[in-house]
Amino acid sequence: MSFWEHYHLPATVEDALKSLSIYDGKARVVAGGTDLILELQQGRKPSVAALVDVTRVPEMIQIEERDGFIYVGAAATHTAIVASPLIAGGATCLVESCGVIGGPQVRNVATLGGNVAHALPAGDGTISLVALDAEAEVASQTSNFKLQTSKREWRSVLSLFKGPGQSAVDHSRELIVQFRFKKAGPGEASAFKRMMRPQGVALPIMGMAVWLKVSDGVVDEAHIALGPAGPTPLRATKAETYLGGIPLVDDVIPQIADLILQDAHLRTSPHRATADYRTELIPVLAERALKLAYRRATTGEAVPEGLGL
Repeated sequence: MSFWEHYHLPATVEDALKSLSIYDGKARVVAGGTDLILELQQGRKPSVAALVDVTRVPEMIQIEERDGFIYVGAAATHTAIVASPLIAGGATCLVESCGVIGGPQVRNVATLGGNVAHALPAGDGTISLVALDAEAEVASQTSNFKLQTSKREWRSVLSLFKGPGQSAVDHSRELIVQFRFKKAGPGEASAFKRMMRPQGVALPIMGMAVWLKVSDGVVDEAHIALGPAGPTPLRATKAETYLGGIPLVDDVIPQIADLILQDAHLRTSPHRATADYRTELIPVLAERALKLAYRRATTGEAVPEGLGL
């Protein structure tokens, strides 16, 4: 049985969009294919007319710094992200989250753009992008087909999620090109922690990413993201507001955890964990991620932890 009829390998974003447009909504973008191909094989998605492979589009696999921002191509693999000294120092939580996705075989082909495009609230890379306040560049075909031009716009990563497995990106005509987020400066740092089921498949029970800006021991700004804690990745805005303007001491962590729980909408999953268990996990993950990010922000050290686990 064939799950697709045609396979395209474009060299530019414009060529990729042109290939998508040919099939009138019946083509899909593929890079690592670790989710999409499995869904096609298992019948969870209908067969498609064509796959458009974007792994040979240079700007979609690059990792670089420009004007104080780190740019990561949507087709950059998790292995490439983990191996990047730029991201390790400038966005440590992203290395830590990409470093625990699946096993080495999966990380060698799975991409950050695929993690976001699949729109699951438990996506490890996605949670770190949300904590980093990242944006995604989304390209779409313009009306002038003959010129093969495209329209591009930057959208917040969080805005790309409509619900579990429901993306705001129209994958039949739009393409996530790359991500950008601010490189950590003095007094800024991040961390990612998660709990997973170790049996067979590395299913995350709960993941949390924290980004902090600290000066003279006081937290000036905080971003806290977690999932699955609702239909989309969650920014714990109540906890972020509370933490701004105070030092991170042991006494405040229980209050921060309580505020995170006020924003969270936890549920029981037969393949992951109960809502009660996740409720107990949030204070544990909050303490670990907050303390690690705070230590990094105050010492300037940013060595990723827990990779490959």
